[in-house]
Amino acid sequence: MAQRRTPLGDRARYWFDSTLSRGASALVGWLVLLCLTFVVPASAVMVWTDPKAPESLGARLVAVWRLTGETLRLGGATGTPVRVLLSVLLALVALLYVSTLVGLVTTAFTERLTALRRGRSTVLEEGHAVVLGWSEQVFTVVGELVAANANQRRGAVVVLADQDKTAMEEELCARLGPLGSTRLICRSGPTTDPAVLALTNPAAAGSVLVLPRSEPDADPEVVRTLLALRAALPQGRPTGPVVVAAVRHDRFRQAAALAAGRHGIVLESDTVTARLIVQAARSPGLSLVHRELLDFAGDEFYLTTEPAWVGRPFGETLLAYSTSSVVGLMRGDVPLLSPAPQTPIRAGDQLVVISRDDDTAAPEDCSEAVDKHVMASGRTASTGRERVLLLGWNRRAPLMVDQFRRSVAPGSTVDVIADGDEAPARQVLDADDPGDTGLTVRLHQGDVMCLETLRRLDIASYDSVIVLGRDAAAGQPPEEPDNRTLAGLLLLRHIEEETGRELPVVTELIDDRNRALAPVDPGADVIISGKLIGLLMAQISQNRHLAAVFEALFAGGGPGIHLRPATDYVLPDHETSFATLVAAARERGECAIGYRDHRAVSTGPGYGLRINPPKTERRHWVTGDEIVVIGET
Repeated sequence: MAQRRTPLGDRARYWFDSTLSRGASALVGWLVLLCLTFVVPASAVMVWTDPKAPESLGARLVAVWRLTGETLRLGGATGTPVRVLLSVLLALVALLYVSTLVGLVTTAFTERLTALRRGRSTVLEEGHAVVLGWSEQVFTVVGELVAANANQRRGAVVVLADQDKTAMEEELCARLGPLGSTRLICRSGPTTDPAVLALTNPAAAGSVLVLPRSEPDADPEVVRTLLALRAALPQGRPTGPVVVAAVRHDRFRQAAALAAGRHGIVLESDTVTARLIVQAARSPGLSLVHRELLDFAGDEFYLTTEPAWVGRPFGETLLAYSTSSVVGLMRGDVPLLSPAPQTPIRAGDQLVVISRDDDTAAPEDCSEAVDKHVMASGRTASTGRERVLLLGWNRRAPLMVDQFRRSVAPGSTVDVIADGDEAPARQVLDADDPGDTGLTVRLHQGDVMCLETLRRLDIASYDSVIVLGRDAAAGQPPEEPDNRTLAGLLLLRHIEEETGRELPVVTELIDDRNRALAPVDPGADVIISGKLIGLLMAQISQNRHLAAVFEALFAGGGPGIHLRPATDYVLPDHETSFATLVAAARERGECAIGYRDHRAVSTGPGYGLRINPPKTERRHWVTGDEIVVIGET
């Protein structure tokens, strides 16, 4: 069988490609040939069409050569062949010199631009915040640090991660918007390399925040990053930047704390998230209070010193600040939240206050605004036993069950539908020894994504429903675990429409962008686990002493944040000042810090929540309103 003849064009292209593959010499040859192909004919046309061109053929050819030489910078000298060859040689040498010089300058500029693009220059800022690592938390942390710098003339946030510098800057600016007076600086490289980490100038930084990656096994890298930070900082310095890090698992917390050193604070993100989810499940609306207190957009915690209060009882301070809420004392490094009103204030004690800014806690007596005749003397009876439904299973679920064992009344029940994670859930629950807690934990068969399974459980009979997503697998985008959670919320919304009863649902999401997609009411409890930890880290980075305050506040079992009926403090259908509720809460050993207007839960600003209102603010209190207090459970 005769072979098919290759077309001439294909053979020509193949031959051309083969010659180019031989290297630079072939490429130069083709370039010379291509130039001569165009320049010589064009020069000939210009000479032959010139009215002043010589008459003889030889003279015209010399003119063509001279024009070609000038065009290609070959000199174009005429005369003997030796003279022509020497002129060509000199022109080639000059061309080689100029080309080499241009190439060297271009390469130097390219390398410099590439280095700048990689983010490998040393930061010369001072007092800046350094963020090490890249995860979904980075947007929350950087955004909060920018908000904290709003009242500063010049602030800077440096982000170091093993990502492209330009890509980090573009994504941060796209997600955060205008940064105001804060300068954002990104550097690219591994956070576990001390030489690379030194580019952020950590010795001159005010704070360093170490974020865990999104992968489940990110905790060892946090420990390595803290060790690299210790190696990058000068040894023997009495002070250093505030170091705040987060790990997911308890078994890495002690190692991370040792690596962070005496200036370091290490948060256990899974435990904190589990505590806040349980608290929100037992007190609907509490997640809004947590979010309001942790971000820099509203009022937050500060420490202030007032020598005039030394020797006086703590209770007197509760009505001594018109635009700030006193919630406790900082005695050394130990916080005393909502202590007994008779507790004397000692020299060196600091007041823990909730205020708009660190300079707005000014004393102003508000005791005359108290209307004692409308203060209530009763208290709503406890609901007693609780029934909780846990839909889904992840690594935080065992911690939530443990929190319920510590906090709910005897005889309470937690029902779990673990779906595809039934085997690990059974293993954890069977291995757990609850002791004599009086809590019954039951694992049910069923598919969370099956409407019939949810109907059989009679969800409307539960006091709270917690919807959890599965843990993100290695390399999985952060929004993937939320897909299942969003689908489960759709089923719950359908059951609400069938039964006509609003379900007390607490939802855990991983990606903050999915909050807008969740089919829940605007004021519903949605816990963005990474966002909460990011808010905490940003707060602590501004004042490391707040770490002990938050630990005591969110630990459970001691003084915590609660939403209680307003009618426990003032008579219903009466108008009075917020100072009256503060005084009524003081009688119960509590510190009132705000309220929630039930008439504005769905439509009002902040979903009806108001933290740290002025003590002199007066409003009409009705049944359904709630008071935000810090006190014992």
